Amino acid sequence: MADAGAPILEVADVTLQFGGVSALSDVSLSVGEGEIFSIIGPNGAGKTSLLNCVSGRYRPQQGAIRFRGEDLTRAKPNARCARGIGRTFQNLALYNRMSVLGNILVGRHNQLRNNFITGSLYWLTGADREEIEHRRAAETIIDFLEIAHIRKATTGTLSYGLRKRVELARAMALEPALLLLDEPMAGMNQEEKEDMARFIIDLNEEWGVTIAMIEHDIGAVMDISHRVAVLDFGQRIALGTPEEVMADPRVKQAYLGEDIEAEHDHRAAS
Repeated sequence: MADAGAPILEVADVTLQFGGVSALSDVSLSVGEGEIFSIIGPNGAGKTSLLNCVSGRYRPQQGAIRFRGEDLTRAKPNARCARGIGRTFQNLALYNRMSVLGNILVGRHNQLRNNFITGSLYWLTGADREEIEHRRAAETIIDFLEIAHIRKATTGTLSYGLRKRVELARAMALEPALLLLDEPMAGMNQEEKEDMARFIIDLNEEWGVTIAMIEHDIGAVMDISHRVAVLDFGQRIALGTPEEVMADPRVKQAYLGEDIEAEHDHRAAS
């Protein structure tokens, strides 16, 4: 990737507290247009809390969230979605009794032009053409993620790795400019992780989607990220390229030193 463009996302001095517990403390970072930006840190570091602030699930007590220069700190989640912020979740949030195709079509809700009243005049309002358009978009995503063989399957019957892929498909259906991925490779075997990494890279490079990602697989993060931010106890302790972050002694200390270094050496040797 060439140098990232102007920030698509700016997190400025964000503080989030739950009672007397501080989940985030004066966290600031920016994600450039066109980046794959990863957020890492030990368990409990505040990573998911930060994504929840960006998506609107949590509202910070202090600080600001700006998307393409617009202050969205107090905007509701659906307003952020409408502006181009999509999201997947650490714990899958799919409709398990619905088909894969049905789940993806649910993700098209922000693209709907016909409401219940106009939709009842199906042929007169162009709702039929709109339905064809949405199904065509869903099929494009299905082909991209190589899930055509399960398009009619009931989502709840699928393996965990495939359900993670369906959740990514549903998030893609929103046509986001910024996609927030919360541990997209968690619970996957090595082959599934490699497939997911490939999809993320292609989504960024071919579809032009900016990615902000939480991921515990340090090797995968270092392989595909353009920049990495590190959180520890709700504070940002490092920010830079994967190489810069790996060399930061504070990061090694947060990850108990040799563990993160050994993982990096293993990936480099393989």
